[in-house]
Amino acid sequence: MTARTQAESPRGIPEATVARLPLYLRALTLLSDEGTSTCSSEALAVAAGVNSAMLRKDLSHLGSYGTRGVGYDVEHLRYQIAREIGLTTDRNVVVVGLGNLGQALANYAGFRTRGFRVVALLDADERLHGTVVGGLAVRPVHDLETVVADLDVAIGVLALPASAAQEVADRLVAAGVTAILNFAPTVLSVPEGVEVRKVDLSTELQILAFHEQRRSPSYLADGEPVVTGVGGREEVR
Repeated sequence: MTARTQAESPRGIPEATVARLPLYLRALTLLSDEGTSTCSSEALAVAAGVNSAMLRKDLSHLGSYGTRGVGYDVEHLRYQIAREIGLTTDRNVVVVGLGNLGQALANYAGFRTRGFRVVALLDADERLHGTVVGGLAVRPVHDLETVVADLDVAIGVLALPASAAQEVADRLVAAGVTAILNFAPTVLSVPEGVEVRKVDLSTELQILAFHEQRRSPSYLADGEPVVTGVGGREEVR
């Protein structure tokens, strides 16, 4: 095993910290839009939804950008985090799969303001070819390799059925794409050096249901759910 563990990014920043950097960037952007020029770690932590100790520890991995008694320069810290994430230059994105979810992603205006440009839309359904979604014409999925090469695609977004996801991921990797955002309900197998982030909406809903259940009055202190039996009696299931 090398000195860098799986819980660290290539620069040695813990993956948990990397996952929170977008939260800090979004909070700093909101503060900037409100006209705030400096903020304390406590104020930034509240805006990001974390505790201040965690925020200070996370930012320590990037360098020292705060001033004691003054706080953080909002614009400077925002730039430094954007640079660390890799958002100081636009990243070209291809969306594969133009069902309801794919079309929603193609129409999402927030990508461009965060440094991502959707440059191509691909789908296997011939009925969609040539239709315009989010200002782009849908192209056949067999154009994938040409699209990646001609448009300098950096990130592939998969919004297609699980049965087709692995094949398309393989083609993206073979074409040179090393970053994939996967909305398909399946686990992708990719070579070392290719980063995959999986977004499973049903799993997230199930996790919310788990926590909601434990706040319910019908849940006993020992974790056993209570149901109403015959005649209104409470029975443990």
